[in-house]
Amino acid sequence: MKRQALLSALLMAAAGAMACTNFIVGKKASADGSVICSYNADSYGAFMYLYHYPAAKHQPGEMRKVYEWDTNRYLGEIPEAAETYNVVGNINEWQVTIGETTFGGREEMVDSTGIIDYGSLIYIALQRSRTAREAISVMTTLVEKYGYCSEGETFTICDPNEAWIMEMMGCAADRTVSKERTVWVAMRVPDDMICGHANQSRITTFMPAKKQKRGQETVLWSKNVVNYARKMGWYTGRDQDFSFNAAYAKPDFSGRRICDARVWQFFRRYADGMDSYLPWAEGRDAQAEPLPLWVKPNCLLTVQDVQAAMRDHYEGTPLDVSAQSADKADIGGGIWQMPYRVTPLYFEVDGKKCFNERPTSTQQTAWTFVSQMRSWLPREVGGCFWFGNDDGNMVAYTPVYCCATRQPDCYSNRGADDVTFSMNNAFWVENWVSNMVYPRYSALFPDLQLVRDSLEHAYFAAQADVEQRACQLEGGARVSFLTDYTCQKADQMISRWRQLATYLIVRHNDMAVRPVDEQGRFKRSKHGLGATVQRPGYPEAYRRELIQRTGTKFLKPE
Repeated sequence: MKRQALLSALLMAAAGAMACTNFIVGKKASADGSVICSYNADSYGAFMYLYHYPAAKHQPGEMRKVYEWDTNRYLGEIPEAAETYNVVGNINEWQVTIGETTFGGREEMVDSTGIIDYGSLIYIALQRSRTAREAISVMTTLVEKYGYCSEGETFTICDPNEAWIMEMMGCAADRTVSKERTVWVAMRVPDDMICGHANQSRITTFMPAKKQKRGQETVLWSKNVVNYARKMGWYTGRDQDFSFNAAYAKPDFSGRRICDARVWQFFRRYADGMDSYLPWAEGRDAQAEPLPLWVKPNCLLTVQDVQAAMRDHYEGTPLDVSAQSADKADIGGGIWQMPYRVTPLYFEVDGKKCFNERPTSTQQTAWTFVSQMRSWLPREVGGCFWFGNDDGNMVAYTPVYCCATRQPDCYSNRGADDVTFSMNNAFWVENWVSNMVYPRYSALFPDLQLVRDSLEHAYFAAQADVEQRACQLEGGARVSFLTDYTCQKADQMISRWRQLATYLIVRHNDMAVRPVDEQGRFKRSKHGLGATVQRPGYPEAYRRELIQRTGTKFLKPE
């Protein structure tokens, strides 16, 4: 079997492909002592929203039906837990947050008989866990009992005190080869480090040098994780030399250039010495030094820093796809130099296989979050889940508190789905705006950015006061206050985004620009009509490239 065949097929699919990104910040690597993690949920054509599972008590014998997250296919049912916790998005009332990226791995390891898929596993674990360690236990126990039917997956699992990265694969459907149903390993991210994964298995060797104290482990693994590879003929060495990704999902060009490069750029933004790993990120040098699993940042990171990383297009690197790229021959961004590339990722020209860069910020993001978990605050206040319902570069992240007992209407699926547009739905309104901006990026994006940043600035400016007021309340009053605030900010955002949509249409109609005053109001002539439009024409870089490529064809005679 070709290594990473499943990943390559996944990445080349034109629709329904998952291609996500997670970044992780330990509590001693953050500016305020919070654990921070992020997730871009990238899926071509998928309609997604902010999930909500209310806290509940369940009777003995009550069952939970399991539906595959990606397809809504019914998989089976499992017993409900006696008590389940409130979950909003990918955070629960105890501030536990879980994200994921799919790395695929060996195709023959998928267990077609399993009834737990990776998406269901996330939300079931969030409903049943009070800490990251408990979530790992819940997840691994469930898949061992009921089987894991997804491809290889990397999970981010965090709480206010710890951040973990866990990788998991099934053990196929044949129980004669392995009585166990999964192989997995989980590693605690050191508190002073940052980590990331983006659809490539990241864990290599992991066996600790000495025995770990129970309850204080920094590495956890399935008892069969090495022996299964031996049985399959994929590994013959010592336990301590065993590499998870070398055995089950060895990085190839796609795993490095299309996936790990995103992590490399995150590290490069906030850590020293990362240029030495450029050959690994470029994916062409088979002998390149592998990217480390985590690195120590050269500064303490804020939520805003992580949000900025989720909006990255490899700016300032040899992989840059933005207008600032030094490679003037790259016309992939079109006339208005959008820092995005069309899909699919791979294409052919004259029989030669080619590819597009895949930066962290990508048009197929269905939703994005940056989760902030703080141990020193009451748990209802400490978990702030910054959420957006489209490409992170194109949205304002709004605060969603982990105790919220209802979804904001605009972040729900009421009145909207994959093929039903709604002016009241954030996914569709934000996509409406972003899809106006993408093809005319350099002209329209500054207007979007101004609104985006002004909203986020207001949210962060108000955060301390809002949380101080919440801390003065107790019980249901605190929950009600933060739920109302969550919904109010989301409502404010979608209202402002609808205004932005109509503003963009009016201001940039027919590739001209209507002038505005310092308050952003459209100017009028002295006779009351709209002021004369401006016609900026081609951006400077494009007009030069056009004439260089066409020679004298468009030169006006003297």
